[in-house]
Amino acid sequence: MSHHEEHNHIHTHEHEHEHEHTHSHSHNESILPKCDCCEHCHHEEGGESGARKILRILIAAVLLAEALILSHFTKLPTFLPVIIYAAAYLVCGYDVLITAGKNILKKDFFDECFLMSIASIGAFAIGEFPEAVAIMIFYQLGEFLQDKAVDKSRDSIEKLMDIRPDSATVIRNGEAVVTDPGTVMEGEIIIVKPGEKIPLDGIVIEGATQLDVRALTGESLPKSAETGEEVLSGSINLDGLIKVKVTKTYFKSTACKIVELVEQASDRKAPAEQFIKKFAKVYTPVVTLLAVIVAIVPSLITGNWSVWLYRAFMFLVISCPCALVISIPLTFFGGLGVASRNGILIKGSNYLEALNELKTVVFDKTGTLTKGEFEVSDLYPARGFSDKDLLSAGAMAECYSNHPIAKAVTKAAKVSFDKDKLTDYREIPGRGVSVKAWGREIIAGNAPMMKERKIAFREENTAGTKIYVAIENIYAGCIVVNDAVKSDASEASDALHILGVNKLLMLTGDNHEIAEDVANKLDLDGYYAELLPQDKVEIFELIKKQGTGKTAFVGDGINDAPVLAGADIGIAMGAIGSDAAIEAADVVIMNDELVKIAEAVKTAKKTRRIVVENIVFALAVKLLFLILGITGVAGLWIAVVGDVGVMLLAVLNSLRMILGARK
Repeated sequence: MSHHEEHNHIHTHEHEHEHEHTHSHSHNESILPKCDCCEHCHHEEGGESGARKILRILIAAVLLAEALILSHFTKLPTFLPVIIYAAAYLVCGYDVLITAGKNILKKDFFDECFLMSIASIGAFAIGEFPEAVAIMIFYQLGEFLQDKAVDKSRDSIEKLMDIRPDSATVIRNGEAVVTDPGTVMEGEIIIVKPGEKIPLDGIVIEGATQLDVRALTGESLPKSAETGEEVLSGSINLDGLIKVKVTKTYFKSTACKIVELVEQASDRKAPAEQFIKKFAKVYTPVVTLLAVIVAIVPSLITGNWSVWLYRAFMFLVISCPCALVISIPLTFFGGLGVASRNGILIKGSNYLEALNELKTVVFDKTGTLTKGEFEVSDLYPARGFSDKDLLSAGAMAECYSNHPIAKAVTKAAKVSFDKDKLTDYREIPGRGVSVKAWGREIIAGNAPMMKERKIAFREENTAGTKIYVAIENIYAGCIVVNDAVKSDASEASDALHILGVNKLLMLTGDNHEIAEDVANKLDLDGYYAELLPQDKVEIFELIKKQGTGKTAFVGDGINDAPVLAGADIGIAMGAIGSDAAIEAADVVIMNDELVKIAEAVKTAKKTRRIVVENIVFALAVKLLFLILGITGVAGLWIAVVGDVGVMLLAVLNSLRMILGARK
């Protein structure tokens, strides 16, 4: 089984019943990773409020101040300040002690609660009562600030993902009924008023409007929706009441699928995330052992047990890797949220990380680099004929044909004429067509047709499908029809080169002439033409073996599914609402904008940059504080401030990733 098959499962029928029961609360569930080593600080709904924690901190601070005053400025018995110190400590840190005790019973010793508990109790044991209380106060204050930062990031991401509507207005028994979208069935009619989100995918059967599709595709311009056109859940109806016939149930709808994919993406970890989790499991026991060595070995040599026990406790506090365990998954998830907000679905942080190593991008041509729609690209009128004359004659000849090339000519002509005046229409297989207009014969076809009719013409040497036109055996000119290159294709090519992609290649079933023309227009590094579907897989595997770094394939997600599945990174273009694309690809660009690929790479690079910043910063500061602690320069409470401060700054740095979506 390929890595794509293993990870790309989409919940459908078997999960619908379960979803129907969980819909009412699923929106509020946390979609952010939690730190295993300090889970007590991430309160579930119904846990301690921030206000209560601040109240406990203030009470502890007041008691600490009172105890300091009593011990230094009065002659009261020594045990009274100690009792007050103990009360302050318990008011502020009872939850930390309880969590540490529970974790010890679970044989989970090496978490931050354990480290803080042993450090503060140790401070009490060696008579450093004020420091023991200060440790807990600073720690709890830091945790409060960290909670606020993580809550901010959670809210930001959930707002980014808030595209699922909470209700739908469905017509049942002739009446409009407001209900849960999960209860609406395929084929039912729903009403969507101006300002409402479209709750389910469907077809407009009445009315017309403009839709805000930014949450789905990242496009800022509204999209029109008229009778007969498809509309997607998560779009916002801007100005007209419409009736929509539902084509997909709620849990199969586009909005649900997008949110589900983004939430599931957190399960597919990037190498950096996997490393940090493994690192923390090894690192924490190692530093705990080192702390024991720091406590015992120098004490045996110097005999000064209290000093080295104190420094060992400090070593334990500083060592906790929470800053990395929290901030790195948070950064990656923020990157996935930002990409989704911009119309780019990345199906795991492993693929987000892989985009950093992207060195070769291979494109399908039709529907990917080109629009997949034929357009008149060039006109070569003969002497005595204008562009308009040439197009009008070509349109008359082609007006009865349903071929896409014929339709491109009639569309470009923009002229109307009475078809009753056209007679003797004939299609000549493999050659072209002929028709009589007002008694004059018009023929339109390929070069062999011109030669067969012995018409003197100039054979054009240009890429595209060439239609030669003659009126009464007099050559009128040549119409060239091409599958038009997308408007942003050249910009996307330049952007990818700038971002460090070494090779941009194209695979196509078209002939070499057309392939070369597209490759030259877009400054591609090479192309492979006249390929059968099975040839594409073989050629792509060869390209992947010869390349360095990661190789991506960009296709339309339906015809190119085998190649998408075999790529290091499969990218499906313009595939919103396409189950085949979402299943086969690792990255889904939810509209036809090729520049989104470069945006995805930029998001990946920014994510990695923030991750590296957090790793370097956290480890450097911890190393500095470890040195200061062991040498006796820094005290235990400074170590706590340093540890919590590093964690807070790392989380705030990760927030930059999420805030990028607001720009």
